[in-house]
Amino acid sequence: MNRLTWAFADGWTVTRREFTHWGANPGQLVAGLLFPVMVVLLFAYLLGGGIEVPDGGYREFLMPGMFAMTMVFGLEGTFTSIGNDVTKGVTDRFRSLPMASSAVVSGRAAADMLTTVLALAVLIASGLAIGWRAHNGLAGAAAAVGLLLWLRFALLWTGIWLGLKIRNPEAVMAIQILVWPIGFLSSAITSPATMPGWLGAIADWNPLSSTAAAARELFGNPGWPNDTWAAAHAVELALVWPLVITLVFAPLSVRAYRNLSR
Repeated sequence: MNRLTWAFADGWTVTRREFTHWGANPGQLVAGLLFPVMVVLLFAYLLGGGIEVPDGGYREFLMPGMFAMTMVFGLEGTFTSIGNDVTKGVTDRFRSLPMASSAVVSGRAAADMLTTVLALAVLIASGLAIGWRAHNGLAGAAAAVGLLLWLRFALLWTGIWLGLKIRNPEAVMAIQILVWPIGFLSSAITSPATMPGWLGAIADWNPLSSTAAAARELFGNPGWPNDTWAAAHAVELALVWPLVITLVFAPLSVRAYRNLSR
């Protein structure tokens, strides 16, 4: 119990370090919060007219997908920050201190989750401003938000692991670019049925698609027909996919941190 207490305290110290960075560079935080809002406005007012939704109400269809995509698009900031700390020797300084070996990765995860909560709140406010509404009550909305944050928590461990394993700035840039096709290769913006068969199957089983479809169901917003097994069981998959990702990448992240100097 004493070791767990100190591990929590050390992790919170690393989290507060990230808060200090936000205070020193607020422009980066503000830009990160406003970028998803600009994407929402782009689709809602410029591109949305060309996309037909079975039950109508494109903006109500759009917002749950954008909530889910935001959980993915913040991922590059995670592994960029971790990679910079490793490259600049900051992580080595942490390793030389008498602190829990899990504190660096857990502290970073906690800081990013708090950032995600703030970003999601801003995005929900922007959705309400353009006419989006949740129709299944507070319980349904809370469950949808919980699934969105659950996906983000799982993806954070992927970002942390990539940041610890990849030290080359060019490689980090390549991974940042790959985040976009992964985000759009889903049912967040358009139906997988409009894609070639093999590509639609990949999009249908994308964890992002499951979370987006589950969020639409829980918010009571329109979505695509549930004509595949994955689409019909979106809520179950939205629970299982992040669990699998966390069970794989959380231990790998801690192990990668411990093996940095080996």
